[in-house]
Amino acid sequence: MTPKALVITGRVTRPDVSALCAELESLLYDPEGRVRDPDVGVDCDVGGVVQADLVLVEAVARLGLVARRAGGRRLRLRNVPPDLQHLLDLVGLADAVGLGEQG
Repeated sequence: MTPKALVITGRVTRPDVSALCAELESLLYDPEGRVRDPDVGVDCDVGGVVQADLVLVEAVARLGLVARRAGGRRLRLRNVPPDLQHLLDLVGLADAVGLGEQG
C-alpha cells in the first residue's frame, strides 16, 4: 500500500504547525472522523525546509502525535536535512519518528 504523504517546504512558523497538523488529520481521517486506511504508513518529506529550528522540531513532534493517534501509525521523515537530524537528536526525538532518507 502507498503511504500517506505530507510535504513540508519553506520556513515553518508557529501558525504553520497547527495548519500542518490539520492537513495531516485530513489525510488520515474521513469527514465522519473515522481513520482512513489504518494499515498505511505516514511519510513526511522535509527536504524542502529552509530553516531547521525548534519550531520545525515542534511541528515534527506534533505531527508524530497526530499519526500515532490515528491507529498507532508512526511518522516517517524523508529527506531529512543534517541540521534537522542534529536538532532531533539533541531534543531526544530522533527515535520518536522514523528517519528515512537523509537530505
